[in-house]
Amino acid sequence: MKSPYKSTLALMLFFGLLFGAAMSALAGATNKIVIQVSTDDPRTQTIAMNNAVNLQKALGMDNVQIEIVAYGPGLGMLTSKSKQSGRVSSLAMQEIRFSACGNTMKKIEKKSGKLPELAEGVQVVEAGVLRIMELQQQGYAYVRP
Repeated sequence: MKSPYKSTLALMLFFGLLFGAAMSALAGATNKIVIQVSTDDPRTQTIAMNNAVNLQKALGMDNVQIEIVAYGPGLGMLTSKSKQSGRVSSLAMQEIRFSACGNTMKKIEKKSGKLPELAEGVQVVEAGVLRIMELQQQGYAYVRP
């Protein structure tokens, strides 16, 4: 006759190992957030960057991936002529990613005859809204200040 204790012990061991593996996976998990900036309001732009900095402080730089995506009127924040350009470049060096909408840039180029010059550390993506969607599909939380 089979001992019920062996079966119970085997189940406890199995679930203990499973729980341990799950906890290890969670411990190494990275928090991911995408912040949308689609307005030319300087206060909202500042809040977006403050949110990013506050998250890094709260979670630790190694525990969070942050991307700020700007499109439409919000793109101005990422240009070299913006009052925010120095802070954008500084935060980019602190592992906060900034993405400029390629569609918005093309529209500006069509109107003005030249592409806007971006602050140092800013990458161009095909479309801001598309980038936000892709990041959400990768598990990024979405914030719009």
